[in-house]
Amino acid sequence: MLLRPLLISTLTLSSRTSLLYALSRPLASTSTSTMSTFASSNGASNGAPQVVRSATQITITPPNPTALLIIMHGLGDTADGFFDVANMWSRSLPHVKFILPTAPTTPVTMNMGMAMPSWYDIAGLDERTNEVCEGITESRQRIRRILEEENEGGMPYSRMAVSGFSQGGALSLFVGLQQPKEQKLAGVLVMSGYLAGSKQFKLTDGLEDTPVLHCHGTMDPMVQYSMAEKTKAMLVEAGVKDYELVSYPIVHTVNEQEIMRGLEFLSKVIPRGEGGEFDVEEKAPEEMSVKELKAAIKKGGLGSKAVGLCEKKEFVDLLKEHRGASK
Repeated sequence: MLLRPLLISTLTLSSRTSLLYALSRPLASTSTSTMSTFASSNGASNGAPQVVRSATQITITPPNPTALLIIMHGLGDTADGFFDVANMWSRSLPHVKFILPTAPTTPVTMNMGMAMPSWYDIAGLDERTNEVCEGITESRQRIRRILEEENEGGMPYSRMAVSGFSQGGALSLFVGLQQPKEQKLAGVLVMSGYLAGSKQFKLTDGLEDTPVLHCHGTMDPMVQYSMAEKTKAMLVEAGVKDYELVSYPIVHTVNEQEIMRGLEFLSKVIPRGEGGEFDVEEKAPEEMSVKELKAAIKKGGLGSKAVGLCEKKEFVDLLKEHRGASK
C-alpha cells in the first residue's frame, strides 16, 4: 500500500534557522522608510512587553497596547511556530498586543487520520474537497471570542487585525472577511494561505474595503501559487476591493522579504499614531458590566485573586485596587 506524504504546514528546521538569522539583523538595514521609522521606536523606554504562555496560546503584551494582532499557525504547528516573528514585529510595533493561539489537536483526513494541531479538517487541497472544511466554523468562533474579549477590555475592533500562515492564513480570511459589520477589523495578513470552506463563506456587507495582503511562494508544492490566484479571483468577484497578492520565489515557508512586507502592511493598517491618537480609554470599574469587569481582571492577570468573588462590588474593588497600585 502506498502512503501519501504528510501535509504539514510548519516551517522546516532550515527555514527556521535562516529566518532567525534574518530576524536578528537590524531593521534599519532595510531600504523601506516605514520599517526604519518603526525600528527606531522599540518601546524600551516604556518597559519591555510581557510574554505569557499557556497550553492554548502565547500573548505578548506591551505596557500600553493600542492595537491587536492575532497570528494563527499552520497545520501541525503550535503558537511557538510564529513566536519569533511576533517577537520581532513587537519590537517594531511597540503599541501592538500579539496573541498566538494554538489549534486543537484533531484527526486530519488528508494525513491518514493522524491527530495533530489543526484549525479544521483537510480532505484535500483541490477546490472540490476544499468547499467544506469540518471544524472551521468552530475555529472562527474561537478567534471571534478572543476579539470580543479584547473589545470588552477597551480595544476597538478597528484597531485589530488577523493573520496566519497556510491553514492559519486560510482561517484569517474566513474570520476577517466574515466579521459582523459593526466588528469590522483593520486588516487581514495571509501568508501561503487560501480560501477554505468556500461553501460556508459569505463576505459580510460593509467589509468589502477591508485591506488584505496575501504573500505566497511561487514554488510552493503544498498550497500552490495557482490556489492563491484563484483565492484572490474568488474574493474579488465576491466584492473584496483591496486585495493585494505578492509573490516570492520560495516554497511553503516565509522569508525575510515577506516578513518585512508584512510589517509594512501592519504599520499601515494598525499604525502607532502620535500624541495619544489611538490610546485606549480605560472605563471606570463602576461603569463596567460584570462581564467587562471579568475581562479586565483577566487582562490584568488578576484571575487568581478573583477566585471566590461573586458580587459586582467585589470585582470593582479588586480592579480599582489593581489600577491604584499600578499608578
